[in-house]
Amino acid sequence: MKSLIAATFSLMLVCFATLASAAEVPFDQAQFDSMRAAGRPVAVVFHADWCPTCRAQAPLLKDLAQTPDLKPVTLFVANFDTEKALKKALGVTKQSTIVVFKNGKESARSTGDTQQESLAALLRHAVT
Repeated sequence: MKSLIAATFSLMLVCFATLASAAEVPFDQAQFDSMRAAGRPVAVVFHADWCPTCRAQAPLLKDLAQTPDLKPVTLFVANFDTEKALKKALGVTKQSTIVVFKNGKESARSTGDTQQESLAALLRHAVT
């Protein structure tokens, strides 16, 4: 019985640790709406695999999402080509656009930025 409880507890810790460090997730409308409604810091990254700017942004954003001050920010990666309703709702017309939300409201936006310092400053709008 003790080993079953220990195994269950260990599994829960692994799952929690994975979720706590998973700051970059594929876009999910229900999860996005829920997090915005709760006032959680989120950003939507409009990515296209064919876009060289998006490919340059991706590793920078991944690294930034792991920094202590930006770890609370969830980065939703939205497919620029398929998330048409989301693009319309947020007024996004170009790939490589990042829309940042704080307390459920848009707090910052950028398109085409590939500089780590300015991307960090952009994402900080969600937590400061």
